[in-house]
Amino acid sequence: MTGSRRIRLIAAGPLAGLALLGAALGPAAAEASAPVARTAAEAAPAASVRDSRAAQPVVRTDVLSASAALEIAEAAMQEAARQKQRVTVVIVDRSGATRLVVKGDGAGPQTEESARRKAFTAVSFGRATSELAKGLNGGGPTIADIPGTLFLGGGVPVASGGAPVAGIGVGGAPSGDIDEAIARAGLKAVADRLR
Repeated sequence: MTGSRRIRLIAAGPLAGLALLGAALGPAAAEASAPVARTAAEAAPAASVRDSRAAQPVVRTDVLSASAALEIAEAAMQEAARQKQRVTVVIVDRSGATRLVVKGDGAGPQTEESARRKAFTAVSFGRATSELAKGLNGGGPTIADIPGTLFLGGGVPVASGGAPVAGIGVGGAPSGDIDEAIARAGLKAVADRLR
């Protein structure tokens, strides 16, 4: 019975799972004004890895709220319009799963994948993709060889408590600097409320 229920929940998709989790956690997790929500019980510090696994099988994880993701995307698209750019904005969660995609009018077909990979890269490494690109060299394997990453300007992490909880990626402007300025305008919309 548990196995079949798990399959149905997975088949319902990640957003349905977040909705179920939010309902289970109650109104505190669903606060619209909080850009970061809690998803599970916090693990207590442990003396060893083995002890912590036995004592606490669930860890608390911060996630960007859906309302904050919408606010970021709206601010980014407003900045894109101000700069007369046709872009796509993608927001991913800490695990790299897509939370939101907004494809602007006239944005090219490649912009969604570009934005997704920039967001994934930013949240994976906790740094802007433009900063990461500066550290790459041409000799031998580098972090740029990791599948799904893209080291072009336009990806910025969203951090809470010093740790990345989401990534914002923008693709479609003629340069990564413009994409990154648009992504940073989105981040600025919620930055003062991140903990």
